[in-house]
Formats: sequence, structure tokens, C-alpha cells
Amino acid sequence: MTLFFSKKDIFSLFLLFIVVFIAVFGSRSYRLYNPDAIQTDVLTSLYLNERTDLVMLADRLDNLGIEYNRDELIWAGRVLGWRFFRPGLYQLDGSASYKDFLSKMARGIQDAASVTILSGIDRDRLALQLSSQLRADSASFREVFSDSSDLALELNLTGEELFSRMLPDTYQIYWTASPENAVRRIYNEFDRSIKQRFQTEIQESGYNVGEIVTLASIVEWEARVSEEKPKIAGLYLNRLNQRMLLQADPTVIYAIGERRRLLFEDYRYEHPYNTYLTRGLPPGPITNPDIASIRAVLYPESHDYLFMVATPDGSHRFSRTFDEHRQASAEWRRWIQEQYRIRDLREREEAANQSDSD
Repeated sequence: MTLFFSKKDIFSLFLLFIVVFIAVFGSRSYRLYNPDAIQTDVLTSLYLNERTDLVMLADRLDNLGIEYNRDELIWAGRVLGWRFFRPGLYQLDGSASYKDFLSKMARGIQDAASVTILSGIDRDRLALQLSSQLRADSASFREVFSDSSDLALELNLTGEELFSRMLPDTYQIYWTASPENAVRRIYNEFDRSIKQRFQTEIQESGYNVGEIVTLASIVEWEARVSEEKPKIAGLYLNRLNQRMLLQADPTVIYAIGERRRLLFEDYRYEHPYNTYLTRGLPPGPITNPDIASIRAVLYPESHDYLFMVATPDGSHRFSRTFDEHRQASAEWRRWIQEQYRIRDLREREEAANQSDSD
């Protein structure tokens, strides 16, 4: 049987085809480009530690509690040609289309991680901090802060000197950055914020950058009250100018390798960093000072104090003469002894109460 179609029938079929095509194409485009295809109520960070396929990606999204259609995501990835995704940190805040979300990860367009550096720490702790905020492990960061690391050798610094230039701040660094690149990024900020910004002050100080950072590192550990930093820096500079022993407790703490209340025998510990025995600045920095400590060395308070002793509130009592200092020290020791007496009394009362309850 032969079928005959009139021109009207052919036109109707053509219109139907167009309508179906538009409907299918529109539905497909809407699903791919719908700006609300993937949603989250809070800023969500997605970490891809390795090359990831569509199924692995969907598993990660499920674990993060992101709202989306799993089958539709996998379909969209195949249609768009995005089947594998690069390692990195990718953040979603609000909503996104499949196209924008998948193409960003497929191309490796990462979001930077916020990396916070604290002041007054040591190399091991910094390595742990960096490894907790970036992909590399702490051993890799410790290697960068060794004397033989490529970066330390390139900058003509010891590992301790390189570490001391890790200026405390919050930095934006790619999560997958190599340890060397991450440390270089932070060092470059030190170079810009300190060496370049205070170039004139450094030249006029009579000390080089290494010596300034070393003294600032001592100020960093000594000052519990930030406002005292210029006064403490001025005191140390007074002692250096008069060729007196620096007698900085933080250098002894660094020498014995333990942050605690010092004992009499600690001050007699033979070590290059013990400034009670060795004249001048120690061989290098003892920690990474913040910019306030460095500024304190460059802009020290002008006074004639030569001695200081701690006070119960964490600040210092400053003295011009040794007799004044001896009196202040005696008062400090009496306060410490009273605290020990109160502590011992409290412990005995607690033990007695425990005994009665038994």
C-alpha cells in the first residue's frame, strides 16, 4: 500500500519535529545550564587529593551533603565531556550549574586555601601547621626548612633563618602547591613587607636583616604584652650598645629546648644561644617574629632601662640600675613562692577532702 502525504501533512510533521527538537534541546540545555543544579546552604570545600572520575566525584559530593541529582550529574559530565577532574581545593557557596561546576574542576581552576602562620613557634610546629592547611605532609615542609634545602641554598639562608622569615599572617595559597612554592610565597611577603618597606630603617639601624630578625625573635618570646615590645627592644639595644651581656631568658629557653620556668642551673648551660654566657646576639633567630616585633626593633622606645623582670600580670617591671633590678627580682621571687604555697595548700585540702569522701 502506498502512502501519500499532502503538503499540509508534511508541514505538520515538520512542525512536530521542530517542536520535539526544541523541547528536547531546551530540556537538555536547562539541565546542563540550570544555575541551581548543585546547591549548598554554607560555603563547602571539596578537596580532590588525586585525579577523580565522575563516580568518585559523586561519592565525595554525597559525603559533603551537597544537594544535587547524582544520575543527572554523571549524565551532564558525559555530555559535556568532563569525565575526570584534577586535584585541588574547590569551593561551592550557594549554587552552580553542572557546566560551571564540572568544567572548573576538569580544568583545575582551584580556589586558594587560607593558610595562617602563627608567631612565636618552632620549625616542627610550623611544618605541622602548613601540612594541616595544604596537601603536602609535614616531613616535606621540615625538609624545606633544613640547611640543605634548595630554597635555603638559593636564598643563602640557613634553615632556621628561612623559617624565621615566615611572617605571621593569613595567606592565599593553592592547596596543591609544593612545599617549596608555598614557603617561597610566604618568604616573598616577608621580602615585600619588611626588606623593601623598611629598607631605609634597616640601613639606619646599624644592623643587617638577619640581626634585626634575630633580635625581634627574642622580643617575640619575651613580650606577653604587645605594647611593651618597643620598650623591650630598646632595653636589649641599650645592653648591646653598652657591650653588656644580653641576658635574654628566651635564648636560654631555646638552648635547653624546653619552654618552662628557668632554673638556676639553666643559666649556666653551655650553648651558643645562651646569652648569659655569650656576648652579643645569638648565632641566629629563635622563632618567627611578627611584624610588631620587627617594627619594635626598627622603632625602639628611647630610654635608659637596662634590666627587666616579669610581673604577675604578664608585663615587665623595668629598671635602670642593678640595685633597682635586684629589688624587683626579689619581689617577683616572693610572689612566685606565695603562688607555690597557695598551690600546695590547695592540693593538700583536695587530698584531705578526697580521703574523707573515701
